[in-house]
Amino acid sequence: MTITEAPIPVRSPLPQALAGQTAVIIGGSSGIGLAAGAMLASLGARVVLTGRDKARLDAAVEHARAAGPDAEVLGVAGDAADDTAVEETFERAGTVDHVLLTAGGSPGAMPISEVTRDAARQAFEGRLWTALAAARAAVPRMNAGGSITLTSGGLVVRPRPGMTLVSAVGGVETLTRALAVELAPRRLRANTVRYGMFDTPLARGAIGAGADGAGDEVVAEAGRGTPLGRLGTADEAAAAVLFLMANPYMTGEILTIDGGQAL
Repeated sequence: MTITEAPIPVRSPLPQALAGQTAVIIGGSSGIGLAAGAMLASLGARVVLTGRDKARLDAAVEHARAAGPDAEVLGVAGDAADDTAVEETFERAGTVDHVLLTAGGSPGAMPISEVTRDAARQAFEGRLWTALAAARAAVPRMNAGGSITLTSGGLVVRPRPGMTLVSAVGGVETLTRALAVELAPRRLRANTVRYGMFDTPLARGAIGAGADGAGDEVVAEAGRGTPLGRLGTADEAAAAVLFLMANPYMTGEILTIDGGQAL
């Protein structure tokens, strides 16, 4: 562990301060990860997007480049669950300032009586080990003042029947606090965004909503019962990530953004 006597660098906590910094987004080919990548590119950050589907990743890179024509945007195809692919991603990225991990599937609804060891292993490896492996690969390449941002969900604090396994992988929040303490001597930060339901391709798939007009109505109906009357957008979700990356005095925090859905 590298220890520095210098305090964490002081800089503007506004998103504009991310210009010129490098951000790696693991799971950046769609949804919140893609929205964050486009926002970062629009601010002049260097962005590295990863994803399993090469065609979708290529489209994501073009989308981010369109948002920030003067920014460097690199796409690295690979599975976040593949340790070798994660290491290669950071080798190609070089020196890194920020990491966002949105990858990692959900095991879905399953009563506890039907939970198997294989299902649990897949769930934990998909969320917790992926986060650990990303941090392990990133930390040696990160600049002081940099950050690792993980993602969690509202089921951690408001579980529902049949979602015990999904809630259990919310251990990523505990991991966040542990990383914040361990990485502090390096003057690196770790935070998590706890999301509610947002209008993303992943959420649409979960509620059976397509990308057409009929799917839009399904999404609208899903949002009518929330305090603000609609689901949030991917951009609204991604803005929380940029806040955590930009503010150099945020570490060990679990930031909830759910439009009041937990209420």
